[in-house]
Amino acid sequence: MTSQFFSPVVTRLTPYIPGEQPKISNLVKLNTNENPYPPSPRVIAAITQAAQQGLQLYPDPQASTLREAIAGHLGLSAPQVFVGNGSDEVLAHAFFAFFQQGCPLLMPDISYSFYKVYCGLYGIAACLVPLTDNLRLNVADYACAPDECVAGVVIANPNAPTGIGLPLADLEALLKLHPNRVVLVDEAYVDFGGTSAVPLIARYPNLLVVHTLSKSRSLAGLRVGYACGQRPLIDALERVKDSFNSYPLDRLAIAGAVAAFEDTAYFEQTRQAVMSSREGLVLALEDLGFVVLPSQANFVFARHPMHHGADLAAGLRAKGVLVRHFIQPRIDAYLRISIGTPAQCDRLVQALGELLTSASTHHCT
Repeated sequence: MTSQFFSPVVTRLTPYIPGEQPKISNLVKLNTNENPYPPSPRVIAAITQAAQQGLQLYPDPQASTLREAIAGHLGLSAPQVFVGNGSDEVLAHAFFAFFQQGCPLLMPDISYSFYKVYCGLYGIAACLVPLTDNLRLNVADYACAPDECVAGVVIANPNAPTGIGLPLADLEALLKLHPNRVVLVDEAYVDFGGTSAVPLIARYPNLLVVHTLSKSRSLAGLRVGYACGQRPLIDALERVKDSFNSYPLDRLAIAGAVAAFEDTAYFEQTRQAVMSSREGLVLALEDLGFVVLPSQANFVFARHPMHHGADLAAGLRAKGVLVRHFIQPRIDAYLRISIGTPAQCDRLVQALGELLTSASTHHCT
């Protein structure tokens, strides 16, 4: 749909399409990489308390208590931390602040699809660097142009939707390839077995690391994300934020997020439970004949040599199980499957087994 009232750029936008949020009850929802476990009880208590007083007042525009909590968790100082309304907003501010350089931004051809959407929004050319044939990121491929010919680099680590992570040495090599451009490392899934680039911040002024509380902290519904880097990068993000919305995080979000960082025992318990379920699910999928990529995220990326991903996704939905299928070259045979509770994973495996058996029987007849 278009309108005479649209600004010219609006008609050219190709918006991000989020995973389905169904209205049907009793579905096993394994399509949007949400944590299957609720947030810490301390989070609920903190939000409840915050709701009982002060909502007539604006929140702290700097979210100082949250920045201090994040900094303490990561071994940084609060001025090295920026917070926003989900990591998507943080990423959007970063694209605006750093990558409008009049030249292409380097990113994997298969990665978080919002990156290309931000490029469209801000008029940034996207240079898609192909993953290898086995869907790995090869750092040497990012030496394709000197700094003056690129706007910067953005990668997800672990990558989405593949779940494959890079070791710290590769991240450091990437930073050295483009010392005069920002290298943004989106670590949405790093707490499920990945290697964080945060320890490199002190030595690399061009490094910006972005995290979210939506995954490992079970707070997708609260919308809290943050970025870490040396002070000049954080200052740039603050300048953009305060030119857009001085109060991106409300009082409830700040209180809940602080409590999430304070309850380290619960965080450790739930992330270990997700990783344990992931390992069990990988074995079960392999027993069904699936090829599963090595994952350091709260999802797996898997394909069956005899069945197309779209057919399997549709069959699973008919059985009340939602997974994510991407209509994209090179990966349309795959399913991205979020890690659920053990019971949810069991239901997924049962449904897949029924589908494969039915397809085999139908083929034989």
